[in-house]
Parts: sequence; structure tokens; C-alpha cells
Amino acid sequence: MPKNACVTDVEQLISKKLKKELLSKKITIIGINYYPEDSAIGLYTTQKAEHLANNGYDVTVITGFPYYPQWEIPKEYKSKPYLLKETINGVNVFRSRQYVPAKPTFFKRILHLSSFTFGNFFNLFRISKPDLVISIVPFTTSILLGWFLKLSHKSTLWVHIQDFELDAASQTGLGASSTTTFFKILFKAEKILLSRASLISTISNSMMRTLHQKSCSETYFLPNWIDENKINPKTSKRHQLLGTKKIKILYSGNIGEKQDWDIFMAFCRDIDASKNQIIAVGDGAKKDWLTEEISALDHVAYHSPVPYEELSDLLCSADLHILFQKTDVLDTVMPSKILGMMASGIPSLVIGNKDSEIKKILETSNGGLFFSNYSSEVVYDVKKLIESTSRYEKMGKDAREYVLSNFSKEKILNKMTKKVRDLLYHN
Repeated sequence: MPKNACVTDVEQLISKKLKKELLSKKITIIGINYYPEDSAIGLYTTQKAEHLANNGYDVTVITGFPYYPQWEIPKEYKSKPYLLKETINGVNVFRSRQYVPAKPTFFKRILHLSSFTFGNFFNLFRISKPDLVISIVPFTTSILLGWFLKLSHKSTLWVHIQDFELDAASQTGLGASSTTTFFKILFKAEKILLSRASLISTISNSMMRTLHQKSCSETYFLPNWIDENKINPKTSKRHQLLGTKKIKILYSGNIGEKQDWDIFMAFCRDIDASKNQIIAVGDGAKKDWLTEEISALDHVAYHSPVPYEELSDLLCSADLHILFQKTDVLDTVMPSKILGMMASGIPSLVIGNKDSEIKKILETSNGGLFFSNYSSEVVYDVKKLIESTSRYEKMGKDAREYVLSNFSKEKILNKMTKKVRDLLYHN
């Protein structure tokens, strides 16, 4: 037998042994949002956990009771015990029932956060010793829980930031000004907690820049993704909520403080009501306000969120997607809904900060119209776009091609799994 053949066999044995050792490692993910929540952070955290479990890892999730975006615990969970253990698609899920306010003011959100943190402190003692802990932000206190596990078990701590919730709170006016003593203390605590992580990731390039200002820890770019099979115009059918013969302009997502609903109402009033139908689908803290505001407008309708399995039908049935972000929200959030909007193959209209990541995505992809402020020009440009069939169709096609090339679920999750393997191997 050739000498190099023997070497190859040895290398294969070592590789198999290493793989076996790595797959025996335990991973704990901490975050308030998880299945059966099927949107936003809950969806992405669930898919992270299940992807790791499908790759052979022993995965545990510490989370709260489902409540988002309705801000209400569903009936099937209300009778469950305070501390609940479930096994969902090969993932061990430990829950603590958190306080969920019907109307989440800033200080009620603090109570919401505190109850999640307090309850899940007990869950830390109910799980097996983890080799790797992944804390999902928001909330920042998820890092606190992860840090406790790191100290207790010498675990490696990975912090993944979906939302800089403190920055967003100060920018959107949910809390006091960031210059107040209270916020100065919170930002200091955030910095200390971030410094305890071996690795910190976030979801956009602009948020990466913000992260570098907050921490000197190693960073990793881990964007959200789109499943091209779940949002697919070729396999979708007309959704019943968008059956009108008018031009269907759709907002689908959270109805909360980060969106600019004053601009939304101005757009509703300025658009030609005889030719256009505006549909808002979602839930959130501003839902009651919005439904009251649109009640006098016959061409504007509100509907509760649709099940995840209907999302492709809904998004692909629109003629135009809209997203109006508050322009003072910068580098703190990257709305994941833009990926679904673009994957539908339908152009989008977005208003937001001129320096935002979403502007760069739309301009690079040619996937929609972007404005940094609202004026009559917005309505005019929408009209011209819809009238120009060739431009409209190309914009929708370019949008889908861009997100599939840059935000493929399989590609991103496989890279994440490789990063997990590297962390476990070197620690």
C-alpha cells in the first residue's frame, strides 16, 4: 500500500473522530422569541436552532411564552405551567411565563423584560451544561443570562444582535433621551455585557459599524435570510385579502413604534382612492391607533396577521409593497420584512433614513423606490412606476434575484454552522 494512502486513512480517522466530538457538543440559545411565533426574530431564532439540531448538535432553547406580534399569550399556552419544557422538532425548549402588557409603554416593556429575565434564571439550572451559548438581542438581558452560563460552565458566549433595542428606544421616543442618567447607565451596562462575549454578530453592515463603536470583541456578519421556496411567486396563488381589482398596495408586518404611521396616513390621503386599495396586515402596539385613523377611509383596510403558510400568497398578491420607517432610526434595526417583500418579485416603496442599509439594498438591487422624506413626489413616482410596465416588471425581477443571491437561507445558515464549528473547535 502506498505510504500516502496510509496518511490519508489516518487523516480520515482523525476527521471522523473530530466530527464526532464536535457533534457531542451542547448548544444553548437564549432569546425571548421562538416558535410558534412565525415572524421576525421568533422565526429566525427557530430556524437557527432547528438547523443546528438537524446538523447533529444537541440544542436547547431558553425562551418566553409566545406573545408577538399580538402582545398576548395565545389560549393554548395560558393554561401551561409557569416553567414549561417542550421538545419541538428535535430542540429542547425551556420556557418561563413572562409579563405581557396589552399596551406596551416603555416602562411596561421594562417589566416585560424583567419578568423574562427573572423567570428564565431558574431555567438555567434545568438545562444540561452547554459548550456554546448564543444570546439573542433583544433583550440585552439575554446576554446577562448567557454570561451566567459562561461563568458557571466555562461556556463560549456568542451574542447575536437582531435589534439594538436601547438605541431604538431612545431614537423613537419610547423612553427618555439617551442623554439622561438612566440611559447612560443602560448603555454602560450594555457595553460591559457585550465585552463578555467571545463573538458578537449582527444583521446588517450599518449595524456592524454601530457594534464596532460599542465593543472590541470579535465580530461576525450574520444577516437574516429568505427561504426562496417559502416566498415564491411561481407557486403562489391570489390571497383572499387582496382580491380587489384596484392596484393593491400592501404593508405587512409589525404595527409598532419604529414605523412612521403619520407618513402612512399622509400617503393614504394623497393616493388616488378610485384606483388604489391600501391594505395593512399585522399587529403591534400601534394597531388600535391605526385602525381608528383609517376607519373613515374606504380605500384603506386592516387585517390581522395571516398564518406563515399563507405569507407567500399574501406578499406575491400585492402590486406594490410599502415600508415607512422613522427617519431618525438609523443603524439600530434592519427590518427583515424587506427580504420577503423583495423575494415576492414585486417592487417596494420605502421611506427612511438616507444613510440606512435598506436604502443601499434598494439602490444596489434596483428593487424599489426609496425616499428620505415624504412629499407629493412620492405619490407621483408610484403612479409613473405602475404605468411603466417594463420598468415595473424589471424592478420586481431584480428585487427577487438580489435577495436570492445575497440572502439565501441555505447559504447563510451553512456559514453560521461552520462558525459554530470553529468556535467549538478552538475553545
